[in-house]
Amino acid sequence: MAAVADKFARLAALKPAQPMPARPAAIRTPGEDDTLGRLLGAGIATNHFGEHLAIRNWFSTPEFAEPACTTLELLSRTRDESVSCKTRAELEDPEKWLFLDTETTGLAGGTGTYAFLIGLAWWDAGGLQVEQFFMRDFAEEHSLLQELSRRLKERPVLVTFNGKSFDWPLLENRFTMTRSIAVPKLAAHLDLLHPARALWKLRLGSVRLVELERHVLDAPRLGWQRDNDVSSALIPQFYFDYLRGGPVEPLAAVVRHNQMDLRGLAALFGKINALLSQQTDAAVEIESLDLFGLSRFFQRRGENDRAHSACTQALEIGLPAEFRPRACRALAQMAKRRGEHARAAEIWLEIVADANDGIHACEQLAIYYEHRYKDFYRAAEFAQLALAKLRRQRNSSRDPNFTARCIRLEQKFLHRLARLQHQMKALGGIACSFTLRRRIIGGEPIRTASK
Repeated sequence: MAAVADKFARLAALKPAQPMPARPAAIRTPGEDDTLGRLLGAGIATNHFGEHLAIRNWFSTPEFAEPACTTLELLSRTRDESVSCKTRAELEDPEKWLFLDTETTGLAGGTGTYAFLIGLAWWDAGGLQVEQFFMRDFAEEHSLLQELSRRLKERPVLVTFNGKSFDWPLLENRFTMTRSIAVPKLAAHLDLLHPARALWKLRLGSVRLVELERHVLDAPRLGWQRDNDVSSALIPQFYFDYLRGGPVEPLAAVVRHNQMDLRGLAALFGKINALLSQQTDAAVEIESLDLFGLSRFFQRRGENDRAHSACTQALEIGLPAEFRPRACRALAQMAKRRGEHARAAEIWLEIVADANDGIHACEQLAIYYEHRYKDFYRAAEFAQLALAKLRRQRNSSRDPNFTARCIRLEQKFLHRLARLQHQMKALGGIACSFTLRRRIIGGEPIRTASK
């Protein structure tokens, strides 16, 4: 019996140990010799994995912005639109939100990249509470990740800027490599880079958070500026210099940089929330290019009526010349999907002369007059005009790939013209068809007839 009991004891010993419950880290004041901790105004946080530095600050700006249901629906919408009731409840509760931004030992990711500074923020008392965890050496990583795990259990809705592509995959990898701290489960993850890119890339070109703060968020009004901000490209080197015994002062700039990114992230959500939740007709202070970007964002999310309204308003306000044909094309496509074929044709007529969209406009007009208006002669005229434009582009290009595309499209137009000739012959227009065929073979451009 003793031998059997011994076997069961050994089997019990092979069972995985129960994970220790997450407890708040104890904070103590750094010692006199802790230059970095005193410079950063940090405390030393201790848990059962060890120590790390913790920096806590509260900021009155940006102010709390109540997330609108419309905004949350648009930002969280995916191909699988089924969202559990629990997830939706947590998403709609701002107390469950956690803004996150990391500073790492490299910008390319990979298993050798560490997040040595993890910045977190959440709404508190009408302002923003910021907490940052700093890893003084690689041995403190477990302690730092344990605290992050505890925060995410309290606030499982993550809000980041490019976090779905960089920050969160990197942290998931670091959690996995510890083999002792499970990867936290998120209720939702809102990455603001994608809506920001849709809304402001047309006007700004760059949608880096610094550029958005300068041109969209009006950072001086919010009470902060980045005049002496550190470049993101230098941050890994500053940390490696510190590990080798170098100066600690540059790391104070890195911590401030991380704080500004968190505040900018929270302010950016407020701006996106205001744009997506208000009626477009009331958006009198939005620039025309931003309205066009808003229209494209709505269109991708299936909000066709709001996309149409925003695009129409952008054109009424006045878009730069290089963007107007693109907006007209988008508006024409939306009108066609709405069944407003005559309105779509009017818009296509406006951009027939455009160098980039003229061929597509002619094709759409040929389709309209053939299938909707049953005017085969007018349809043939637009098809021939498109063919003439296409041949000019092909002859002026030296790109073999572009030439091949032009040849394929040219065959498509020739097939359409042959079909139109057959339809005109069936209607008794043999003489007109013969004349039109001669003009097509000769490549002679035609004059667009009046309706």
